[in-house]
Amino acid sequence: MDAELINADGAESLDGKTRLILAGEQLFAESGIQGASMREIASRAGQGNHAAVQYHFGSRDGLVRAIFDYRMEQMEEARGAMLGRAKSCGLLKDAQTILEIILLPQLDLHDADGNHSYARFLSQYLLQSRSPKFGDFSGSEPPNLTMALKLLRERVDYLPPFVAQRRLISVSLMFLNILVRHHGTDSALFGETFEQALDDTMEQIVNVMCMPLRRLRGAHEDGATARESL
Repeated sequence: MDAELINADGAESLDGKTRLILAGEQLFAESGIQGASMREIASRAGQGNHAAVQYHFGSRDGLVRAIFDYRMEQMEEARGAMLGRAKSCGLLKDAQTILEIILLPQLDLHDADGNHSYARFLSQYLLQSRSPKFGDFSGSEPPNLTMALKLLRERVDYLPPFVAQRRLISVSLMFLNILVRHHGTDSALFGETFEQALDDTMEQIVNVMCMPLRRLRGAHEDGATARESL
């Protein structure tokens, strides 16, 4: 049964609300956040009441926030431990260390089938996000993630806020792509192991996030026009 398929983290049984969260995550990952119906999610969760999503979460957006809250809470302990180690090693200003704290805990998030459905779901969310606020994840602000994002913003304080947010989305999508692309595949298919792909991607991520800002094209063109008018 579908309800049995979404039991996660080794739990033998989950309450109805949690089953709805995990079913929503899977279906949003498969069909897009706007593509899955509330009725489908309730059915996947084994709920006889097709209005169960509305009852527990109020709306589609409420379910999206609940998915974030559920997964963010699962990652908080790991991020707290990583922050503690970074502090003890004097690495709280090191860009790679900060980005690892933000991104790597997602490696341990699997659904009941062993897939990275949260990575697919988050990709869907980021692709449609239009928020200019740095680190905006649907209102979820767990303390350890919030601290890591604060440290990252301080590390790239030379970037305008909208540029920092755009880069954060870009590097997050790069990381999520690795989780989705390499999951369950034979390493020979891509000619590299997952660990090699992850190391290379993290190096790219650090470079993309921290590279100096080049002069904006619009400003350059305005300057050229001004010179030509002299």
